[in-house]
Amino acid sequence: MRVAILGSGAVGGFYGALLARQGHDVAFVARGAHLDAIRAHGLRVRGAVGTFAAQGRADSDPAKLGEADLVIVAVKTYDNATALPLMRPMLGAETSVLTLQNGVDSVDEVAAVAGRARVLGGSTYVATAIAEPGLIEQTGTHRRIVFGEVFHSTGAEQTASEPSARVKAIEAAMREADIQAEAVADARPAIWEKFVYLSAFAGFTGAARLPIGPLRDVPGFFDLALRACGEVAAVARAEGVTLPADLTDRLRAYIDGLPASTRSSLLIDLQSGKRIEIESLPGAVVRRAAAAGVEAPIMRTLYSVLQPWASPRAEERSGAQGPPPRT
Repeated sequence: MRVAILGSGAVGGFYGALLARQGHDVAFVARGAHLDAIRAHGLRVRGAVGTFAAQGRADSDPAKLGEADLVIVAVKTYDNATALPLMRPMLGAETSVLTLQNGVDSVDEVAAVAGRARVLGGSTYVATAIAEPGLIEQTGTHRRIVFGEVFHSTGAEQTASEPSARVKAIEAAMREADIQAEAVADARPAIWEKFVYLSAFAGFTGAARLPIGPLRDVPGFFDLALRACGEVAAVARAEGVTLPADLTDRLRAYIDGLPASTRSSLLIDLQSGKRIEIESLPGAVVRRAAAAGVEAPIMRTLYSVLQPWASPRAEERSGAQGPPPRT
């Protein structure tokens, strides 16, 4: 299978490397020192899946990489306006495009470029980081992708009980590559289920500038966090998405089981002076809630607190000081 990775960073690069190790023809879209390192030494991976160097074509210009059977979109959502049009030279008549981006806006944004018929949606659960240019370090053990169709003809979502043939074929290729892939008939509930948790988790950890451990120690935090998740779930229901009946209990257990040092990707980017995915996480909740007539006061507050930090290095420019070290 010819696979193109649009966004060959910690997530996209990791999955692309696993597919390349299995023998698939993988093309990595990358730039800068990361691109130079991939060209010189392959894309190196270190972690629970082993230590290896994946070989594949790499370029900053997708037009030089040719058409693909599968394009995996893993760029940060704030880059979509400039990054998504780059995929056009990689699109053939039979190309599928799988977006693993955070949030629920991605499938529509990708479809605006690639066309609805090509687009698949998914959620991924993985802990990886770029340790240095050309080296991706897996910091956990999970490498799970839940994905499937997201655009259905009228009534099709009520009748389809099995994943489509193309989704099953991609699932098989991923599993052979040691990716914990799960194909579903309709990916929207899986996408929203992650969104319910992640938008609140990113909002709280980002607003507090703290990992989950100190927040869990605050009396009343769980109640507030679950109420925020409930606001997002209410938006999902208003948009016709069915979520698991036991979602609240599952979220409480999941949050309670996270290592105390766990930070959201939004907090990691914020503390690194990078742009943050504020618009695709809490911002998307606020906008969709307003459109659906759903009240979301907690998520609206978190969004407002984070808005001044949406630009890189806002703290440095403002002269503000971060919190004192915890002792």
